[in-house]
Amino acid sequence: MGALHAGHLALVEAARAKADRVIASIFVNPLQFNDPNDLARYPRQEVADAAKLEQAGCNLLWLPTAEQLYPAGFATTVSVAGVSDRWEGEHRPGHFDGVATVVSKLFIAALPDIAVFGEKDWQQLAVIRRMTADLDLPIEIFGHPTIREADGLAMSSRNALLSAEDRGKAPALHRLMNELAAAIAGGGEPAAETERMTGRLEAAGFGPVDYVAYVDGDSLEPLERFQENGRLLAAVFLGTVRLIDNISVISDTV
Repeated sequence: MGALHAGHLALVEAARAKADRVIASIFVNPLQFNDPNDLARYPRQEVADAAKLEQAGCNLLWLPTAEQLYPAGFATTVSVAGVSDRWEGEHRPGHFDGVATVVSKLFIAALPDIAVFGEKDWQQLAVIRRMTADLDLPIEIFGHPTIREADGLAMSSRNALLSAEDRGKAPALHRLMNELAAAIAGGGEPAAETERMTGRLEAAGFGPVDYVAYVDGDSLEPLERFQENGRLLAAVFLGTVRLIDNISVISDTV
């Protein structure tokens, strides 16, 4: 959706390694926003983004308008049940319907062989994988590891909205998630450990905490004990900015 940073450009690099030509789209999708104020203030910087993409070796930038993607009379929505129901789905009603609808339209228009998405929004990646499989779209979906700042904060276009004070607090999210992952991998009971982390996040200046969850990496269903393919998901507010992050939980987590 624009306001490109090193995380986005890493997707271009990954795509270039797998394909002869790379297409990027930038579209601040109104269907993904349940808060009109959030939509209005989402950063838009198409000229700077185009220059970054050109320098990164992107072959084509597509900048559709809302009128082009959703013309008068548009009445179709793509909905992916199951993986979209919990977590972001609960806190942002209709969000993943908007994601699935616009991504399906972008896929059909571009007809790519592969598509590369960042893992920072793990649930979105799961929704796109499910939709692509269910609709028999001949597209291979690749997830790219989250790109982080030097202090561990996951790169996000929304980070620019953080105050200087809150930016100083923000790295604690990743640090506390790593500590939680180590506790679960070490035999801690996930429900108790995630509840404890909620309190620690609030003590560190975050809040409200929408969720901290330990889930199956494919189904996004909660896990009651450590298992391979487990994933920690978190969504928290820091000031007025909502941050999301996720990490894998593996047996040798330290």
